[in-house]
Amino acid sequence: MNEPSTMMVQVNGKDREVPRGITVLGLLESLELNPSLVVVEHNREILDRGHYGETLVEEGDVLELVHFVGGG
Repeated sequence: MNEPSTMMVQVNGKDREVPRGITVLGLLESLELNPSLVVVEHNREILDRGHYGETLVEEGDVLELVHFVGGG
């Protein structure tokens, strides 16, 4: 029996279907967010930006994404 190719996670309070095996960096890229302008809270812990590309998103994870917008 094959495992489904997608899974459910929560992003900023909303359920979202994402591909299995995606990293935090991949998720940010799929949402068209600049990783250098985003702070990620992954399961209630702030994730170091240097770990975005190696941190896998798992079924049921809760992510909060805070992105900064320039301007004045």
